[in-house]
Amino acid sequence: MGVTERERLSPDAFRLPVEKIREGYYSDVYFNYAKATLELEGRQPRVLMQVFQRKESILGGVDEAIAILRLCAGRRRPDGSWEDGWEQLEVHALHEGDQIGAWETVMTIEGDYSLFAHLETVYLGTMARRTLIMRNVREVVEASGGKPILYFPARHDHWLVQTGDGWAAHVAGAIGVSTDAQASWWGGRGVGTVPHALIAAFNGDTVAAARAFTRNFGDQMHVTVLVDFVNDSVPTALEVAEALGPDLWGVRLDTSDALADLELQRRHGPTAAHGVDAELVHLVRDALDEAGHPNVQIVASGGFNADRIRNFEASRVPVDAYGVGSALIRGSNDFTADVVLVDGRPCAKVGREHRPNPRLSPVR
Repeated sequence: MGVTERERLSPDAFRLPVEKIREGYYSDVYFNYAKATLELEGRQPRVLMQVFQRKESILGGVDEAIAILRLCAGRRRPDGSWEDGWEQLEVHALHEGDQIGAWETVMTIEGDYSLFAHLETVYLGTMARRTLIMRNVREVVEASGGKPILYFPARHDHWLVQTGDGWAAHVAGAIGVSTDAQASWWGGRGVGTVPHALIAAFNGDTVAAARAFTRNFGDQMHVTVLVDFVNDSVPTALEVAEALGPDLWGVRLDTSDALADLELQRRHGPTAAHGVDAELVHLVRDALDEAGHPNVQIVASGGFNADRIRNFEASRVPVDAYGVGSALIRGSNDFTADVVLVDGRPCAKVGREHRPNPRLSPVR
């Protein structure tokens, strides 16, 4: 029995540059030439295109890939107008956030190949990018044991990728993203902390910056304050907690991997651990609790990835949430598309045979 259709994102959400995609502007040019060759030769083979990747992963970008096919498949008429090709295609696909296996077929496109030959680069690249983000985010979400993951890689990549990447992170389980663009597809807002630059603008006074921030925005968000500006996180966290009282939601530890926090230096001298070390987190937690601030949350950031989070959780380090940045956009999760049937008969590159997948659902 086939899988029933679930709701998908509307094509309007993606704001695709439809005309440029139709013209092959973003496509490997050989696909454009392939489409043109078929049209000039009057050849309209009915093919089954099969899409897959090679890892255990989490599927992302499939709704955007479908939108690309829906809006951009077709051909130019002699008068220059566009003949839509979507209604002539049969598309079956898995859904956003589905767990997928290595080599599993995640989407098939069946129909006249000349209608969609020019789109392969665009839909494969979309799925590759979003799936990479989903897989990476899901890995840290699972490593954290359910603790919130804040998605913070915006500054490490081009701004144009933010909307789709933020959606992928959201589907994969990130509890917050840092820009409004990243949250736009589900109608959310970006979240963040009192930044180092604002503290600098208040002459390095973390408390003054935190008070000003809270006066203006404390009623709109959970106030979280970075406490490593002077590299002395324990007393800074206490000062902020005393100053803001119940208006303070959390403190964020973000010590550079090139530095040892002053409290650790006082205790261990030149052998003090660098970065956001487990002992530093314990010291901040103990100090806040002893001073009567047990409800203040601790966010740890700076060089965290799934392995490091896993180690913190196994050691029961008292972190309440993790901010993760560049680790979530690294790696690869490439997709491949192959014609496997032509006019109903097997016709594929050696090693790429037709692999039907009963999990696929029809796209209406």
